[in-house]
Amino acid sequence: MAVDAVDAAEIRGALARLRRATGLPVAFGGLLESGRRQVRISELSGTATTALRALAVTSGNGLGGRAVALSRPCAVTDYSVSRQISHEYDLPVAAEGLRSVLAVPVVVRRQVRGVLYGALRTAQPLGDRTLSAAVAAARDAEQALVLRDEAGELLAAARPRAAHDPAGAAAWEQVREAHAALRALAPRITDPALRDELLRACGLLAAGNAPAPGPRLAPREVDVLACVAAGATNGVAAERLGVGPETVKSYLRSAMRKLGARTRGEAVAAARRTGWLP
Repeated sequence: MAVDAVDAAEIRGALARLRRATGLPVAFGGLLESGRRQVRISELSGTATTALRALAVTSGNGLGGRAVALSRPCAVTDYSVSRQISHEYDLPVAAEGLRSVLAVPVVVRRQVRGVLYGALRTAQPLGDRTLSAAVAAARDAEQALVLRDEAGELLAAARPRAAHDPAGAAAWEQVREAHAALRALAPRITDPALRDELLRACGLLAAGNAPAPGPRLAPREVDVLACVAAGATNGVAAERLGVGPETVKSYLRSAMRKLGARTRGEAVAAARRTGWLP
């Protein structure tokens, strides 16, 4: 399992939810490295130092390693003196000034994919309510990763079918229409967190077709191309996106220039070829 930017974003969002739900001032976490039984701490929230960044936590070692090995939440009231865990990571934990710490594994399809930590800088028991809220944040991340995995598998299966099977081709067009509809809806959502979640859902539909090295399109350029790919005229695209027709034309011209396309159809084909559209 390769760690990628979308999976990392799910962990980052889960840490924000963990802090909001538990009131813990510090949260951090990361994903299991591909082919190895260790979690790399990549996301920090509320930390005062970078002592924990890029720390590799091996299964069985420390609090997080214990959570990985047991596939269940673990907590300690005072990390540095706890007899429940081994102490390979005392120095970075002490450098950040952490005392009470919890660790919750992110488990997808019965396999640990990562760990979420929450912590206090004082030594006091972390109650059941706090632990339950942390577990709920991990469950949200698990569901998002499951959906991403399943979407990737479905899309991988649909692509070869679409070339030879009319039913597969029709299903693939539905995927594209859904992608366009979600991209058009996202800018209307005022809640930044919810908007980000929706854009990540768009990413699920393009899973396995990540943008290749080449032209970098702006989000609105992708929105316009997604509408065009679904058969929308400039006027319809403008209505869906809540902008004027001239604005749509401007974004479309810019995208065509970046993609080296002379027509709308060429622009859509190039965007699909380079991974910007499903």
